[in-house]
Formats: sequence, structure tokens, C-alpha cells
Amino acid sequence: MNKPLALKLAPTTLSEVIGQSHLVGEGKILTNLVKNKKLFSMILYGKPGIGKTSIANAIVNDLGERYRFLNATVNTKKDLDVVIEEAKMYDGMILIMDEIHRLNKDKQDILLPQLESGLITLIGMTTSNPYHAINPAIRSRCQLFELKELETNDIIEGLQKAIKHPDLKGIEIDDKSIELIAKLSGNDLRYAYNLLEVAFYSTDNKKITEEKIRKINNKPVFFSDKNGEGHYDVLSGLQKSIRGSDVDAALHYLARLTVEGDLDSIYRRLSVIAYEDIGLANPAIGPRLDAAINAAERIGLPEARIPLGTIVTEMALSPKSNTAHTAFDAAIADIEAGNVGTIPSHIKTNSPDYKYPHDYKGAYVIQQYLPDKLKNKKYYHPKDIGYEKNIKEIYERLGKIKSQGN
Repeated sequence: MNKPLALKLAPTTLSEVIGQSHLVGEGKILTNLVKNKKLFSMILYGKPGIGKTSIANAIVNDLGERYRFLNATVNTKKDLDVVIEEAKMYDGMILIMDEIHRLNKDKQDILLPQLESGLITLIGMTTSNPYHAINPAIRSRCQLFELKELETNDIIEGLQKAIKHPDLKGIEIDDKSIELIAKLSGNDLRYAYNLLEVAFYSTDNKKITEEKIRKINNKPVFFSDKNGEGHYDVLSGLQKSIRGSDVDAALHYLARLTVEGDLDSIYRRLSVIAYEDIGLANPAIGPRLDAAINAAERIGLPEARIPLGTIVTEMALSPKSNTAHTAFDAAIADIEAGNVGTIPSHIKTNSPDYKYPHDYKGAYVIQQYLPDKLKNKKYYHPKDIGYEKNIKEIYERLGKIKSQGN
């Protein structure tokens, strides 16, 4: 079977690694570890296509040490037992393990003592944040190294190397076409190599043009795994941009989610934002958002982008208030801390002492509603912004009436 170009271009030494200059290169930590022939258990984490597997393989190649490669999802406990027995035969071994965050408890129980004794030196790899996704017992025995997203210049450097490979003999491609592939790759070097290879073999004259590339793929690729951290980073970017009233950034992150086609996540996150970040400063935003969601659902993509873009623009530029939900959180905190108290008897069911507000002028009458333990508690602290100005005036006027006792 003919191997993909991306696999053939994988670096065999650290000196061939593209990018990751904070870890690899003269005087950098991974290069120095190899230079000093000393390796510690580590976890490499970051987005797909940025070099985790390449760096792991380059390290063991440079060291010339025995190693085995396992996948925490695919390989069984028996596979891990075999590696450990082999390590005992050779007085140690490097284990490269992909998707380390999926290592189940049975395998962890087998692996942990071997890490502690030094029999196994682990190089784990994951696209998830190890501080959240990896068992603390494993994590505490490893050094954690984050791989940074490759820059466009890194992708171009890789492509310039790729076009010199014997598999692409006779290729004709200009700088603009290389830049287009880099742009479409979404900073995923593996994807860039694959796109270059497809473009080369789909021509009849070995000449790659921008037009040919766009016919293969005209949609930029970006990492947003729906079940992974990258996806939630985009949603976080959307919410924080709206909260920060940056309409341009909000539309950028909305566009990323829309291109991905993940309307459900958009709907859920915008619904949270409407009440968490805009709230009483613009109470009409909730119903307006519901109307936009209904319209988007009814018409589907690509037209769904129209009501969504409109409502996100409005939300970003709307006055903001978080007072209602922070007030409620404070009330919940009191309950969880045991600050409850007894419900006043006059507002209990069928109490004859209850004063019915509608029987009084302005539908308001002074009476205690909170338990004695909390009777002077203030959870709500209104802002003087947007519609909440009106609510603040009412809140302060009622407070003044209470203090005067009439």
C-alpha cells in the first residue's frame, strides 16, 4: 500500500520538526533532553496536525531507545501487559500512547507502578486539556508540554519542503497556490500535505493552480471538535465577545460555528448569553432571540446565517447586565450554606394574617417575606443601565417605602 505523502514527510529527528520553537531547537527543553540522553515521562497536548506524534517519534529516533506505540482507546489491557513484560526484558522502555485521556482505570492501575519505578517512560499525546481530561495520578507523574498552533509561515515552510519530495516529481506550483493551500489548511500541516497531494494527482499535467485547489476544497479547515476543548473555546470566544460588546469578534466566532454547521450549540449558547450577560438591561432580547432561532430553524442553512447574524449584532451592541443571575446565585449560595430560616407564618398556606397586595393602593403593602434570619438580606443590586434603570427606580422607591414604614 502506498503511504500518504504526509506520513512520508513526518520528521525522523527533532531537527526536522516544523514549528514548536518554544520546545524544539537550539537550547530548547526537548532538544536538550535528547542532547543529554535523559528522558522523563511527558504528555504532549494540542490540536490535531500540529506535530504531537511527529515529536514523539523524533524523540525516540534521536535517542535510539526501544519503544512501543499504543492507543488508549484501541489497545487492550493485554497489549499493555505485553509492553510491560518486554520492558522488563530490556530493563526499561519508552511507551508512546495516543489519546492518553481515554486511558481507563484498569489500564491506569497497571501503568502507574511502572511509571513510578521508571520501568516505563511515557510519552502521552492528547488533543484535550490534560489539566481537565487526564487522571491526576497519571498527570502528576508526567511533565506537561503544550504544542502551539502552527502559523501560516510554518505551513508554507512544510509545503516548500513537500514539493521537493520524489513523489511530486515534475510538480509546477506558484507561491500564491502554496499560500492558498496554507490558508485552507486551518493551520493543520497534515491536512495541507494531503490537499497538496490530492491536487497533484488530480491534474493531467502536474501543474497546480489556485483554480484547481479551489475546486478540491474552497472551505477553510479549522479545529472545532464538537466533543473537545477546541469546540468550547469557539463558544467561549463567542460569549466573551458579545459580553465585551465587540460585534466584529462576535460575528467571527459565530461564522466559525456556522461554517461548521453546529446550529444547536449556537442556539444554546446564545440563549445563555441573553439572560446571563444582557439580562435586565434589555429584557426584550430573550423573545427576540427566540424569534431569530425559530426563523433560523425554519429556513435552515445557508440562509439561517441571516437571522443569526442580525441577532448576534444586536446582542453584542446591547446594554449589558448580570445582576439578576448573580442575585439568584447569591440566594442559592445561602441555601447551600444552610442560611435558610423559617418561612414567616403570615405567608404560609391559608394564613389568615396574610395581606393580599391587590387589596391595597398601588398593589403594594409592607410585610415581611424573607425568614427572620435573612430579613434584611439584599441579593439584588441593580445597574443604572438600559431598561434596568426603570427597574432600579422601582426597587429603590419600594426600599424607601419599607424604610419609612408606610
